[in-house]
Amino acid sequence: MLEQGTISIHTENIFPIIKKSLYSDHQIFLRELVSNAVDAIQKLKMVSRAGDYAGDIGEPEIEIAIDKNNKTLSISDNGIGMTADEVKKYINQVAFSSAEEFIHKYEDKSDQPIIGHFGLGFYSSFMVAQKVEIDTLSYQEGAQAVHWTCDGSPAFTLEDSPRTTRGTTITLSLQGEEEEFLETARIKNLVKTYCDFLPVPIKLDGEVLNKQKAPWRESPSNLSQEDYLEFYRYLYPFQEEPLLWVHLNTDYPFIINGILYFPKMRPDVDVTKGQIKLFCNQVFVSDNCEEIIPQFLTPMRGVIDSSDIPLNVSRSALQGDRTVRRIGDYIAKKVGDRLKELFRDNREQYISAWKDLGTFVKFGVLNDEKFKKQIEDIIVFRTTAKLTEKPAAETPAVEVQSSEGDAWQDVTPSPSSDFSAPSAPYTTLKEYLERNKERNENRVFYSTDEATQATYIELHKNQGLEVLFMDSFIDTHFINFLEREYQDVKFTRVDSELDNTLLEQNKATEIIDPKTNKTRSETIKELFEKSLNKPKLNIRTEALKSDDPQGTPPAIVLLPEILRRLREMNAMMQQQTTEFPEDHILVVNTAHPLIQNLANLNQSSIIQGEGESPTNQLVNLICQHVYDLALMSQKGFDAEGMKSFVERSNEVLTKLTEEASK
Repeated sequence: MLEQGTISIHTENIFPIIKKSLYSDHQIFLRELVSNAVDAIQKLKMVSRAGDYAGDIGEPEIEIAIDKNNKTLSISDNGIGMTADEVKKYINQVAFSSAEEFIHKYEDKSDQPIIGHFGLGFYSSFMVAQKVEIDTLSYQEGAQAVHWTCDGSPAFTLEDSPRTTRGTTITLSLQGEEEEFLETARIKNLVKTYCDFLPVPIKLDGEVLNKQKAPWRESPSNLSQEDYLEFYRYLYPFQEEPLLWVHLNTDYPFIINGILYFPKMRPDVDVTKGQIKLFCNQVFVSDNCEEIIPQFLTPMRGVIDSSDIPLNVSRSALQGDRTVRRIGDYIAKKVGDRLKELFRDNREQYISAWKDLGTFVKFGVLNDEKFKKQIEDIIVFRTTAKLTEKPAAETPAVEVQSSEGDAWQDVTPSPSSDFSAPSAPYTTLKEYLERNKERNENRVFYSTDEATQATYIELHKNQGLEVLFMDSFIDTHFINFLEREYQDVKFTRVDSELDNTLLEQNKATEIIDPKTNKTRSETIKELFEKSLNKPKLNIRTEALKSDDPQGTPPAIVLLPEILRRLREMNAMMQQQTTEFPEDHILVVNTAHPLIQNLANLNQSSIIQGEGESPTNQLVNLICQHVYDLALMSQKGFDAEGMKSFVERSNEVLTKLTEEASK
């Protein structure tokens, strides 16, 4: 026996701490041990390149072996190995990192990162093992193999070993409650989860378990479009193809590699839960990247790999600091650059992607000043304008940020045509203002609900007024942002007021009835006021301009912009549903045939004398029905309101059929 002693530690309670507190998940012991094995193989390559080892390094590999009879699990590598002195230094001194010392010596010869840190990573094995053994032979000429044993107490033994092959084998005698790690399927799953992209073959019973190739570490010029798509399918099976992706590859001001995808959004996707996988030197660490990725980019998927992201000692959580914030800013900037590039070079694809990304980009604009300045000019809105365009491109695009400077390298085939406008009717706000500056300078008409505001939208379209659709749930807040950014622009919802362009302006020529000394419009207004009997209802009479009066509504309800917004804000602050205000405006369209017929019908009822004649009853019912129809485009009826509407409708139809049958 070479030596017997106690492990050099700063507390006698190190093992209970490791077992219960240091690592949050027992299964990561395999990640740590395999990482150390890869580390040993990379060290041997570096020593060989430096000329300090002339032997044959052979084909690197890691072998995992399960012995159910003896309840042991072993991990073997053919890497650099250790001498007795190195075991004393790197294993017996807990948390002493050999990797840091080794990198310093061979930093000029390194082209592969050193993943593991012998020390606490190795000691994670005691979470599952009652005894751990190391059998190792150093690459150094004339080295003596050694065998190290520890039963989970500070005591250890170190003795000579008969081993003749270079490398290290770590054998775990598993605790009774940890025998799940003797199952082949369990080990395969752990290797796939944590070690799939490590650059060394990992074998179990002769079968290679890992892919080895990490696409995000490849040069973009070596990856085809299909490579990017295939990687996405591998990470997220049974999902639709991504909209576009960004390949990150830089070593300044920090080292970060990765491929980030914008997925197509689906109703069942939880957009508050990130799906970006965090790696550290190709070792999987976590599905949780919320601290790194800006909140508005949470829906993105893919991989981020960086040795500069500070993790706690178990790698299970990020340590928030300035570097993490800078990396988040960097990612947001590169996403912004990618969107700008796509908007410029392939607007058709940009529009197609915007349908899924728009809400999150707007959220980013509202919460990130730097991102806002980047992309504020490429925010687009669906529009009623008829825009000419060319067919859409179907190829997802990729943009790569290289490590040489800060330039972007386009590895997507360029479109054959210059897309001056999208096939889908989308436009930027600046384009809208430029198109309409002569007709309605610095005024924007918008809709928040295409279905319920269809009547108002059609009125505007018929008179050549362009309407923007701001109908996502975030647009209520985004409109306020736009008004702050464009303080000289007035934003008007289509149902808040009627532009003069929509109205006939010849009221002065209206004929006055000599019996009542009132115009037709004044008579109609009084008729509706009397029939509806709603003191808070502001009734206006206007002739809506149209080539087909029958195609216009007989009446519409308007909600003044300022009052409506105050109500919405108050409801939001009190976390209540916005109630429909009693003090709204009813515009009766005097140009509509129904309203003109109603006026004539009312005139005939007056001639018949005083009292509630059948004709007068019908007039009142029709006035109420016209009002009901106008309300239906603004709000749905509750149960009682719908009941009353159906009853009045039936009564109107009954009386009309009675009149028709006379």
